Amino acid sequence: MAEPRTRRGPAPARRERLVGLLLLGIAVVLLFSSPTWFTRDQTAVAVAQIVVAVLLAAIGGFLVRRARG
Repeated sequence: MAEPRTRRGPAPARRERLVGLLLLGIAVVLLFSSPTWFTRDQTAVAVAQIVVAVLLAAIGGFLVRRARG
């Protein structure tokens, strides 16, 4: 019997690069929107948002570097 055809997506390196860039983009948005929380006197939320942004940026940067080779 013939094997069913499967749709092949992008290469794993390209997928890692795209996910890494997505995470970097999300991190940038979180960093630029965090001053809003400081102006509303919700410092805990702002600090938590910055921590998450730094974490996402680190993971995204790691994935982009790993995809390059």
